[in-house]
Amino acid sequence: MRRLTYILPVIAVLIVGLLSSIFIVDERERALVLQFGQIRQVIEEPGLHFKVPLIQQVVYYDDRILSLDTAPIEVTPSDDRRLVVDAFARYRITDVVQFRQAVGAGGLRNAERLLEDILNPQIRAVLGADGVTSNTILSEDRAVLMARITANSRALADDIGVEVLDVRLKQTNLPGQNLNATFDRMRAEREREATDERARGEEAAQRVRAQADRTVVELVSDAQREAEIIRGEADAERNRIFAEAFGQDPEFFEFYRSMTAYDRALRQQNSTMVISPDSEFFEYLGGSTGTGGAAAPAPAPETPPAE
Repeated sequence: MRRLTYILPVIAVLIVGLLSSIFIVDERERALVLQFGQIRQVIEEPGLHFKVPLIQQVVYYDDRILSLDTAPIEVTPSDDRRLVVDAFARYRITDVVQFRQAVGAGGLRNAERLLEDILNPQIRAVLGADGVTSNTILSEDRAVLMARITANSRALADDIGVEVLDVRLKQTNLPGQNLNATFDRMRAEREREATDERARGEEAAQRVRAQADRTVVELVSDAQREAEIIRGEADAERNRIFAEAFGQDPEFFEFYRSMTAYDRALRQQNSTMVISPDSEFFEYLGGSTGTGGAAAPAPAPETPPAE
């Protein structure tokens, strides 16, 4: 019984020691075995591994693609139009030994700080280079700029055991103090463009109206000319018909014209005429010798002389 009392603690210590010497590396991780802070083993293959209990410890590092959101920074392109840029990066730990030596015990926190110290100067350098304007940054050419930032950052990040896979610009905004001035300038430019458009529209409208007025004048002139021609031809035809009728029976023609003249002249609202009784106008209303005329009026009685 006394022997069992000594054996059980020994067995427990052995079990605890055995369990503490076993560690598992996931397929998404890589590990370093440290002994008193020094690297003793690099574990890159997933599975079950062993270490010396109490003396050695295991540090795990993510083997997946990681992301880093950088703090917004202010850049000044070549056109001196300041912009606030917010970027993010995709990176991966490629050399865990070099990474451990660079970041120490701080792990990913120190790594992200070091990586941000690499990215921000590269962003300022590329976006502030000669020939790079704010319009270039806001256009489709920004893809070329992001590729350039990625290449420059990758070359510097190799020293800390990190591979920069991609750098992207999430947002590109104007500083708050410049927004009002920028909006005013944009508003003035749009108003100027609107004024130019209205002026061009008014000029085009004037040309259209002038052309329409000219077309109206030409159409009216042509219509009047054709009307005068038709009216002249009609008058000529009428006169020809009258001449032929007059030539066939001159006496009837004279009688017809006299009757027409009487009808137009002796109307109810215009029946008073001052004219000599022996005028040719009353040829068919005068003496008995006139053709179809009425009897001549009797002479007025003579007035006896006064005594």
